[in-house]
Amino acid sequence: MTSSWVRVALSLGIAVLSIAIAITGQKQGMPPPLSAALGVFSVAGMALIWRDINSKLKGEKRTLSSLLSQYFAVKLVGWLGRRQRGKLEADTLNVKQAQEETLLRRLRKNADTCYGRQYDFSSIKDSDVFRARHPVTTYEHYRELIRRIAVGEEKVIIAEKPLILAMTSGTSGASAMLLSTKDTNTEFFLQGVSVCLDAMRRAFPATESLQRTTKFFYTPTFRQSEAGIPIGPNSSTPASSRHMLNLYTTPAPAFEVPSEKDTLYLHLLFALKDPSVGTLESNFASTVFYAFSALQERWQELVEDIEQGKISSALALEPKVRASLEAVMKPDPGRAAQLRAHFQEGFRGIAKRLWPELHLVLAVDSGSNQIYGEMLRENYCQGVPFYSPFYAATEGLIGVNLWPEEPSRRYLLCPRSMFCEFLPEGSLDEEQPHTLLMGEVEEGQNYELVITNASGLFRYRIGDIVKVVGFHNQCPVVEFQYRRGQMLNVRGEKVSEKLFLGALKNAVAQWPGAHLVDYCCAESGILGDSIGGSDPHYQVFVELKGVRNLTEEQRYKLDVCLQQDSAVYKSFRIKGSIGPMRVQLVAEGAFKELRKQMMAFSNTSPNTFKMHRVLRRKEYADFLLGKTVS
Repeated sequence: MTSSWVRVALSLGIAVLSIAIAITGQKQGMPPPLSAALGVFSVAGMALIWRDINSKLKGEKRTLSSLLSQYFAVKLVGWLGRRQRGKLEADTLNVKQAQEETLLRRLRKNADTCYGRQYDFSSIKDSDVFRARHPVTTYEHYRELIRRIAVGEEKVIIAEKPLILAMTSGTSGASAMLLSTKDTNTEFFLQGVSVCLDAMRRAFPATESLQRTTKFFYTPTFRQSEAGIPIGPNSSTPASSRHMLNLYTTPAPAFEVPSEKDTLYLHLLFALKDPSVGTLESNFASTVFYAFSALQERWQELVEDIEQGKISSALALEPKVRASLEAVMKPDPGRAAQLRAHFQEGFRGIAKRLWPELHLVLAVDSGSNQIYGEMLRENYCQGVPFYSPFYAATEGLIGVNLWPEEPSRRYLLCPRSMFCEFLPEGSLDEEQPHTLLMGEVEEGQNYELVITNASGLFRYRIGDIVKVVGFHNQCPVVEFQYRRGQMLNVRGEKVSEKLFLGALKNAVAQWPGAHLVDYCCAESGILGDSIGGSDPHYQVFVELKGVRNLTEEQRYKLDVCLQQDSAVYKSFRIKGSIGPMRVQLVAEGAFKELRKQMMAFSNTSPNTFKMHRVLRRKEYADFLLGKTVS
């Protein structure tokens, strides 16, 4: 649908609305001058709306209903974002009060549960009493309680029935089953999504234009508990976001496709059809990276489908879904020729050539996703800004990034999402350590987060280590450092993911022609006899582009780089308590296959998967040993 057609349609709509108002006014006995005045005001209002829409319109072939839906959605979320940002700013001026009120609201709501009565929540008047009465907890504290909920027992920990039994991603051990409630979802949207969209609008005003977003989004598989409660990942799904699907390039029927591979093909197909895509979005940068990898492999097939106006017969689609999707496919040889020329130029900077109006990649690229963000910026998405909006987990929203344009990923803790306590890094091994509150932490120090959330976790150690890098008014601003369960530790040296990745990047920079694609490590103890006897050491698996082999000197460079960055590791290496690293170069695509295995084992959705940087299952390490090429 062209811009001129839309203008005609809106003009007709305005005329119809004016007539309707005039008729309604006459029927209700409204004086003709007043009825006419209302009609004039309505026409003027619609004219202003059209002028605003026209100024934001990018590209063509949009239906009138789609444009209006997106326009009013943007306006509504914009208003809500400004409102919630104002509330957040007010809370940061009095963090202690906001935290106390958040805690007491949680306790009062769940006071009449078995758990609430056990700890006498109804008599707790402040956080001091709560911390004195309730222990610091880990998942084992809740395992049996959640099992009781899964089989149908009510009011065990929380007052209401959970929406789902949410499975964690299992990056630091076995997947845990937690509760997800309506409050958790509401808080995530109001305190997270709306605030981050406001920050995005301020930093990147062009994102307010009426362009579609390509969202790499997959329908997860849920199973049912004995009581019929869905069990699966705690993330938004196409079904839960049905009212937003018309904002995306992918037609709604494609989100019903169960195969990740086929859904990704459809995401790419309909994104390529639209030259005016404004944003690429996913939960994690890894998902965007895998999408571009698939595009590089299948671009010829995709271009052929666009040229001929069809959908590849290789996709296993239900007949009804295929018919719905093919109904919106029309032969477009002109766009196909453009795409073919872009792809033949190569893939460095391809995103901006495919979509000249692309303003943003919206995805978390901190923590274990850092390397994917870096690879995208260096290769496929050169010149496109990235915004990492949230710091969140299965347990709920933790923080928001109010500084989208800054290269470091800093998150302001949300004082009304969770009641937060902080465990100093030096006390991590204590069973019942003393914790600090938001107003007691120090800039520059590392802490493990201990949270009380809206879905039945109280003084719960989530295993994330964060660094306080500053304050926004009274509220801490943090950077994610590492997961406790993702530390390398064969002799008590405790090498974090962040520390190891820094050493690996320094080493790769000294390997001529090498570019890091992916990596993970295993402690030698889990591999047993399969690698022969030696001192405890790290087994490192790397996938690289640009090289087919590594010399022994190059492999040893990684060990040297880690010794330079970690005095503790260096001391163990000098004493001989830790043996030299063994670096294995694995075949192209090995990590893509490993990802599939990990998701299948943990029942994790592509929407929530995070690559394990330290392998805790021998099967995964054995798989990569089998993929070793050098």
